[in-house]
Amino acid sequence: MEHISVITAISHPLRRRIVDRLLLHGASQVGTLARAFDAQVGSISHHLRMLQKAGVVEQVDAPDGDRRSSWWQLARRSFSWSAADFDSPADALMAREAERANLRRQLERLQRWHRISPDSELAGFATDTLAWATQEELTALMDRLTALLDDWRGGIDTEDGKERVPVYFFAHGFPTEV
Repeated sequence: MEHISVITAISHPLRRRIVDRLLLHGASQVGTLARAFDAQVGSISHHLRMLQKAGVVEQVDAPDGDRRSSWWQLARRSFSWSAADFDSPADALMAREAERANLRRQLERLQRWHRISPDSELAGFATDTLAWATQEELTALMDRLTALLDDWRGGIDTEDGKERVPVYFFAHGFPTEV
């Protein structure tokens, strides 16, 4: 279960974009992040400190050893939670709001893809299924999918000279009626 501070930290729209960029590009300098998001260096530094406080990012040495620049990388690569995990009504409310914001973000990305997909060189896919499951089985599925995605992402050879584009994957598993 995620701590509520992690959930609230990554739920901020700019902080989520920072996390996504670090996930795709690896360690980055504050100035590079500021340019990528057309934001002030001070604003990016503030958001990085908020993410650091939650244990999401960590400050690292510059690759060239230059101690005058501030570099950051992800301290972890995945986040999972359910509002049902929280006993505190206030924390459960914040977790539900974060779930809703995350779902809106996911659907916005999907809608954007559908608007541009005829012009894309990379084909997407859709998949779904329906089955009977307990909470433990649903949690086990999430764990297996997370491990599969980590393995898939780690197996991509970014040094092979092939041109790649960012790919976004999301899936949801939840109780339903038929």
